[in-house]
Amino acid sequence: MTALKTIEGSGDVAATMREIGRGAKAAARVLALASAEQKNKALAAMAAAIRAAGPAILAANAEDMTEGQVSGLTAAALDRLALDDTRIAAMADGLDIIRALPDPNGKVTESWTRPNGMIIDRVRVPIGVVGVIYESRPNVTADAGALALKAGNAVILRGGSDSPRSARAIHAALAAGLKQAGLPEQAISLVPTRDRAAVGLMLQGLDGNIDVIVPRGGKSLVARVQTEARVPVFAHLEGVCHVYIDKAASLDMAKAIVLNAKMRRTGVCGAAETLLVDRAAAPTHLKPLVAMLLDAGCEVRGDADTRKVDSRVKAASEEDWSTEYLDAIVTAGVVDGVGAAIDHIERYGSHHTDAIVTADLAAAEKFLSEVDSAIVLHNASTQFADGGEFGFGAEIGIATGKLHARGPVGVEQLTSFKYRVRGTGQIRP
Repeated sequence: MTALKTIEGSGDVAATMREIGRGAKAAARVLALASAEQKNKALAAMAAAIRAAGPAILAANAEDMTEGQVSGLTAAALDRLALDDTRIAAMADGLDIIRALPDPNGKVTESWTRPNGMIIDRVRVPIGVVGVIYESRPNVTADAGALALKAGNAVILRGGSDSPRSARAIHAALAAGLKQAGLPEQAISLVPTRDRAAVGLMLQGLDGNIDVIVPRGGKSLVARVQTEARVPVFAHLEGVCHVYIDKAASLDMAKAIVLNAKMRRTGVCGAAETLLVDRAAAPTHLKPLVAMLLDAGCEVRGDADTRKVDSRVKAASEEDWSTEYLDAIVTAGVVDGVGAAIDHIERYGSHHTDAIVTADLAAAEKFLSEVDSAIVLHNASTQFADGGEFGFGAEIGIATGKLHARGPVGVEQLTSFKYRVRGTGQIRP
């Protein structure tokens, strides 16, 4: 297995991270003034470089996978880590989609004239330097780098300790694309160490050079970010996602949505972790849904009502209701209608993504209005919680907070704004 070059010693880590911060800040000033054409040229070159580097990326990923298997990563974690030809092609295609998006910078979102004749425009501008701390998924390297570039930001990427070789191989392709377009390679920087001290330094802001942090990972990472961050954070909390089956739900539709929401990919943040069934629908819907999940290889942990319909169901603990499994496990229970489902989601959910299946439009509107999550769906799988599926090309993460960005964090969410005021000599009396 290829040895990884790492920075040894906390002093070396600190010095390197300060240098990365300064380089990113300087690159951000260049990107803020770069034309849409120049950024798009870089994105096209980056996509081409990823396609050309496919064999090298796969070889690097194979080494990460071997190390992950030896270190005991779960099957779900290994799935998030794994790359193949299809996933590499999807990464490159994602860059092409981002390239085709309108450039958000310089867009006037509002304009008005004051009584004194001053004209005020509200204009989108880049944030500056974005720090992204993520786990497992090496494709985030490409998604985050491309989104930040399109929005005119520099980005500092700190990938997971289980995917360093994969991230470096992808980053090399991104750097090649930047160089080909004449943009500074420091526009997309990859932290070159697995030392956790680098994360702490990013959370402190690298001497004021990081403008916002985006964490993308499990509960322990997000908890650390929220505790230690000295710069603003786009919080990406865990995805304790629910599917509620209302009494007016079609059983065939419910089965299709529940199976997809839970089992399509169990390790993504939009995977359903809890199934709730209206008590009025339980006699006809609960047993078929539970049996379907069990037969598909999903462990079901249920309340007393759910355990009665199938002996294979295990008892759910209080902790289970608020657990993000990221695995083929689901918690299932019966609730007394849409209001009780909303109350349950408020108590145990993470404000990420929740869905209702029903033909009753009044029940659907109540759910969509009252569930306080970043994404709420009617008659659709929670696995649509994805920037690509929203037409954003990709996303750095799903923000579950309420300030600045919420839901998929794409190109537009990676911008801020400023006011441009044009006068004709006005002074304030």
